[in-house]
Amino acid sequence: QVQLVESGGGLVQPGGSLRLSCAASGSIFSINTMDWYRQAPGKQRELVASITTSGTTNYADSVKGRFTISRDNAKNTVYLQMNSLKPEDTAVYLCHGIITTTSRVLKNYWGQGTQVTVSS
Repeated sequence: QVQLVESGGGLVQPGGSLRLSCAASGSIFSINTMDWYRQAPGKQRELVASITTSGTTNYADSVKGRFTISRDNAKNTVYLQMNSLKPEDTAVYLCHGIITTTSRVLKNYWGQGTQVTVSS
């Protein structure tokens, strides 16, 4: 059993910042890539940022230069620092991880999501 738990969402004014966290726990042997996705009402889920075990990152064009993904492998935690937030960043942000369990099974895991609302 593996769980991903996000935190840090909320309401922020345009131009503001938020930091999301996602902690993985449970029967974890190793964690490969971890990602942040987002889904706005009426829109498809989109990949926001990803980070490999070695720290290689990738960003959606819409967030490049504003968002930064990082991870603490010792804590099995991934972060998303979001700066210069815009109303169009409003969405539910979901954490995703490709995780090998202690039973040596490789699976995709998702968090429950955290709401980010950018509004004045």
